[in-house]
Amino acid sequence: MSRSIFCKKYQKELEGLDTPPFPGPKGQEIFDSISKQAWLDWQAHQTMLINEKHLSLVDPEARKYLQQEMGKFFAGEDYDRAEGYVAPSL
Repeated sequence: MSRSIFCKKYQKELEGLDTPPFPGPKGQEIFDSISKQAWLDWQAHQTMLINEKHLSLVDPEARKYLQQEMGKFFAGEDYDRAEGYVAPSL
């Protein structure tokens, strides 16, 4: 049975994650306040940032940048986007 949480990103009750996305307090905070849909949306956006900005996850500065952008993304603040990206039309 899925659990429901009030999603910080989308400001409504949505299905929650099955497990924390990573260990520690930040993973627990995401588990408690971010919906499965918001997490999937972040993963897609993060992948775009990594690819378009040629980030290496071995680089501590790149990881720090992604954590900052993740916080902005979930908080509804203005977050970084890949320059020149145009979403495909449906």
